[in-house]
Amino acid sequence: MVREGDLVAIFHSIHRVMKVEKLLKSKGVEMLLIPVPRQLTSDCGLAIRFTPDEKPRVWEVLEPEGLLPAELFQREGKEYRQVEI
Repeated sequence: MVREGDLVAIFHSIHRVMKVEKLLKSKGVEMLLIPVPRQLTSDCGLAIRFTPDEKPRVWEVLEPEGLLPAELFQREGKEYRQVEI
């Protein structure tokens, strides 16, 4: 579900992640709503997955709305490395 190099954005409420999904889809951003990977933790259990190429577009849409993720991780092999937001 999460490919090598993909980014996983974590949000701390189900309401927030659902709002982000709706907003990104309405703007045509390529992303996928996924269960939070087991290696990561989140209160809401859902996350947004997208490619590094989509990150500028994701930020362009979310930042003005005050909806940037609480945490951001990148898949490296079988692990996830936290990256700066």
